[in-house]
Amino acid sequence: MLERKNNLLRGNERIRSNKLPLKLILILLALFVISQGKWIGRVSYNPEINRTFLAGFGLSELFRSETEASGVMTYFCHSTKSSEEYLKLSDGLQGPVNVIKRSVGKKIQAKNFQSVTIDDNNVKWFVTESGVVSFNGKKWNLHNKNKQVPGSDLQDIAYLYKPSGRKLLLASPEGATLATLPVGKKNTANTYTVDNSPLLSNNVISVAAGSNLLAWIGTDKGISAVRDNKWLDYDYHILYPEELFNNYPITALATSTDGDSLYAATEGIGVVRVFRNNVDAISGASDYAQWGPIDLPSDNVYSIYIAPDDTQWFGTDMGIARHVGHNTLTNWTVFDTDDGLIHNFVQAIAADSAGRLWFGTKGGVSVYDGSSWISFTENNGLNSNNVLCIAVDKDGVVWIGTDNGVTSVKNEEFTQYN
Repeated sequence: MLERKNNLLRGNERIRSNKLPLKLILILLALFVISQGKWIGRVSYNPEINRTFLAGFGLSELFRSETEASGVMTYFCHSTKSSEEYLKLSDGLQGPVNVIKRSVGKKIQAKNFQSVTIDDNNVKWFVTESGVVSFNGKKWNLHNKNKQVPGSDLQDIAYLYKPSGRKLLLASPEGATLATLPVGKKNTANTYTVDNSPLLSNNVISVAAGSNLLAWIGTDKGISAVRDNKWLDYDYHILYPEELFNNYPITALATSTDGDSLYAATEGIGVVRVFRNNVDAISGASDYAQWGPIDLPSDNVYSIYIAPDDTQWFGTDMGIARHVGHNTLTNWTVFDTDDGLIHNFVQAIAADSAGRLWFGTKGGVSVYDGSSWISFTENNGLNSNNVLCIAVDKDGVVWIGTDNGVTSVKNEEFTQYN
């Protein structure tokens, strides 16, 4: 009996001695894995909210803590993304390490960057409460020397390349201003009003320009269009009377890829569509809200993006609608906070060179790659959660205008301009 007990003890000692090399192997393996990428000390992650596996963020789980009461689990991870020092994925938020802070200059007191366009020279042009502001990659400039260019109450901006030169189209309560670039003291600027043109109203809310040099102008009384000083006739008033735009104001404009069709977002009746017909008149197409049922989450639409394949994206106060094709009643998909959007009030939409959609909301920015979502807020890179405009320049840099300055994003590096 005693001999059997001794045999059992010797057997247990052999088992314990065999475990030591295994632990050593695991430690060496972990050290090797860590050496191949960036070590991340802590990652908080809720699979039910993030809806993306850690691998989707370039992470490999090494160790995991117990589940917290909130459902968030804490991981110690290894990342293949060397530009990241850490990554916090709580509620789908990604935290970049490198946040650079820069000034727009003492002479520019603007904070509210509400609209943006980019010209052929990759200069970024913004509408602010101080007037037109530009950034050429090195210097910020306030263009307030030309008295023909409105210096306040600007609503929107668009870039046009015309045979007569490069132009900016500006929306303001004074009319639609066409300013020659660069916007200097001696450069020409002409403002279309009801007194000198067929413009329907001086109160211009939004503007857009297509690739065909056609400039679209949205007012509180309807939509106008002009190309090379030739105005299109109005052939849509039966479908869209003037009272409609008074009661349901235009909030944003976007053209089709050829520039001949216009999508106008409204506050209350969804999206209005018009197009240039064969006799150079503006004709009306059915509006999305009227000819339902469709999957537009709300009739209050505040942003539009038309993709190169003509897929339409609409930002509302209750989420996003994607419409594929031109059959009004079919092929709609809705996205909201349940899907990964950071906030349901979507005020800006753009797409980057990789085809990812950037949605600017009242609660931050969400990026959608077709299958997963990543979001950014003030806590991890943005100047403000209230995002008013987004554009992507020719170098692939994403420019985000907020009510507290501008944020640019390039290769996961954020630069804040105040």
